Amino acid sequence: MLLRSHLAAAQRRFNRTSSPSASSAFHESADMDLQPTDDQLALIEMVTGFASDRFPIDIVRSFGEPNGFDRDRWKELAALGTFGLALPETEGGVGLDFIDAVLVHEALGKALLPGPLLAATLSAGLVDGVLDGSVLPAIVDIPHDGPIIVEHFRSSDVLLMVDDDGVRVAPSDIAEGIDVVRSTDPTSPISILETVPAGELIGGPELAVAWRQRGSLLASAQLSGNSIGSTELAVAYAKEREQFGRPIGSFQGLKHLLADSWIRSEVARSSVWAAGVMVDEPDVGSVTRAVAGARLTSSRAATENAKTCLQVHGGMGFTWEVDAHLFLKRAWVLETVFGTCDEAAEDVANLYAGL
Repeated sequence: MLLRSHLAAAQRRFNRTSSPSASSAFHESADMDLQPTDDQLALIEMVTGFASDRFPIDIVRSFGEPNGFDRDRWKELAALGTFGLALPETEGGVGLDFIDAVLVHEALGKALLPGPLLAATLSAGLVDGVLDGSVLPAIVDIPHDGPIIVEHFRSSDVLLMVDDDGVRVAPSDIAEGIDVVRSTDPTSPISILETVPAGELIGGPELAVAWRQRGSLLASAQLSGNSIGSTELAVAYAKEREQFGRPIGSFQGLKHLLADSWIRSEVARSSVWAAGVMVDEPDVGSVTRAVAGARLTSSRAATENAKTCLQVHGGMGFTWEVDAHLFLKRAWVLETVFGTCDEAAEDVANLYAGL
């Protein structure tokens, strides 16, 4: 595909400019440029364009309908190399850094792109067929108590189960679950598992820790993108909706609301990007603290900005036809994935306290 070739070209340019000496310069230079490179910007633009073309909002909404999961479009997404961005070339991946996967997930979050994005990104290279989209994974972080909730369970081929002992995989059809009639996010059907199969162990406690940490950061990247998407939707409406003979965006009260949304998005984006860099360069600082901080800032940005988007739209914002509610509902789901905001706050507090 043309898009795949575009990504491969970006990868070759990245490889020519990447070296051990460049990595050392990152630590030694006092004037580090932490903005995305031209190749990263091209990657973001490519994924954004693909999402707009192949996953318009009517398609996004259809994923929540019975038998609405479009496997052909999912395979197109996989063909871009989306799930193997940070996977070594020797394992079939693209061979970029984890920060590049973070940037892509932010773009996907902005587009509200549905499906088991985290499960596919984490398991690519470990579960056959996930990388090319022919096998659809569902993932569950087994809680210590309470219901075991899985997204896209009915559409999935394999079930990935994460607990303190490691990561296991089993065919989805040997697990039993009850479908929730109305899920919080209408684009993401959920089920409650009644039985959890033993499955095959594909990684020990170290893999479980890595998946939880990276899965949390990728969810935060989607939250960051979500906050940007809802802000752009609100700004567009404020420019076109007129009241008293002028666009409502010219009113000072709305200007303040939208400015606050923009600030929250920028803070979240900076936090998420910094955490992504630290995953690749762990000597820079505490990865645990960075990932927890990213969850706190991105969750607040996504939920508050979506609420502002609803408010800017007025009464229309609460209707099913307007897309504003989709951002808020997706944010509510994402902020609980691989850890809650309360748990992230606890992690940050404990690290600062030296516990």
